[in-house]
Amino acid sequence: MTLRDDAERVLKEWEAPDGGQDALRLAYLEHLAAHPDGMYKPCATGHVTASALIVDVARERVLLTLHRKLNMWLQTGGHCEPEDATLAGAALREAGEESGVTGLTLLPGGPVGLDRHHTPCAWHLDVQYAALAPAGAVPAISEESLDLRWYGYDEVASVADGSVAQLMERTRARLA
Repeated sequence: MTLRDDAERVLKEWEAPDGGQDALRLAYLEHLAAHPDGMYKPCATGHVTASALIVDVARERVLLTLHRKLNMWLQTGGHCEPEDATLAGAALREAGEESGVTGLTLLPGGPVGLDRHHTPCAWHLDVQYAALAPAGAVPAISEESLDLRWYGYDEVASVADGSVAQLMERTRARLA
């Protein structure tokens, strides 16, 4: 099974939490059907990306990265790579690379949400997961970040945009 096959399977099986998310799910599937290269950065019309919101072991805070190119506080994540076997694996790889945290585990149940946004390179069709950090996790800033910081749930909306706040709320609902 290829990464593309996995992405199609994940999107077909995922139960969207609302009509807006279901419309995005269908748009992602249409994009993949129309673009054989739709999983990777060279696809100029847009490409699937994978991200993960990292939650601390106490389930009270999330780790956000100040993205170097966008200068915005975001969840960890980014482009799929040819060596990625699954979307979940791509999200976990990106989370580890950008946070420096080892031993992350994705929450069960597949993606938490979808978010389509424009970046300097193209449209990103982001498949969003959530990951739990192990006890004693110590983040380390990567070359893709200007900063990394833990934020309490009540602080996220004041530092990040609505898509991150929405991802956090969906993650909290999954944790409940």
